[in-house]
Amino acid sequence: MITIRQAGERGHFDHGWLDTYHTFSFADYHDPAHMGFRSLRVINEDRVQPGRGFPTHAHNDMEIVTYILEGALEHKDSMGNGSVIRPGDVQRMSAGTGVRHSEYNHSKSDLVHFLQIWILPERRGLAPGYEQKAFTESETRNRLRLIASPDGRDGSVTVHQDAQLYLTRLDAGAEVLHRVPPQHYAWVQVARGAVVVNGESLAAGAGAAATDETALSIRAESAAEILVFDLA
Repeated sequence: MITIRQAGERGHFDHGWLDTYHTFSFADYHDPAHMGFRSLRVINEDRVQPGRGFPTHAHNDMEIVTYILEGALEHKDSMGNGSVIRPGDVQRMSAGTGVRHSEYNHSKSDLVHFLQIWILPERRGLAPGYEQKAFTESETRNRLRLIASPDGRDGSVTVHQDAQLYLTRLDAGAEVLHRVPPQHYAWVQVARGAVVVNGESLAAGAGAAATDETALSIRAESAAEILVFDLA
């Protein structure tokens, strides 16, 4: 069964410096019907104005994955990490027992557009951790590239949960197939473009929950950028 979460159904707030869409309940947006999917708790699509951002704030007991679509995001945290994340980069921060961090648009002139993803950890009280890796166009072009996994295999970042995250950048007309393991579920998030997932059309910003599906066929109707979550 495929259940569509259309882009326009998401929670939306425009704070001036931040234009944000929430796929699931988050902060002041509460929808009891959309509290997450399996261990996937948050998908926020954020656009932050030049030189603006999120001042230092705290997290705990969450796996936080950030994926940049446009621009550059500057990150600093209480573990001593400081970095700039750019398109193609994947950042994983395990908040664990507690982390404080800030995120700002690194540019004084250009917007930064990114997805922030929260995944519930396998258990509470893990040690905080940080990782950042880059994935090239050639690695993701018309194929599903593993970018996050519980064991960090194939050069992916490590998340402390039975969850795999794949990225693909599809040319118009291209198609990829993801086989869903038994007792697993999947979520497809369209970052850019338009695709058809098992016969269902999704535009940019839309998501699809797959339950009791053995495979996902994803075909691009236009050039597209897609995240696929494989979840226990």
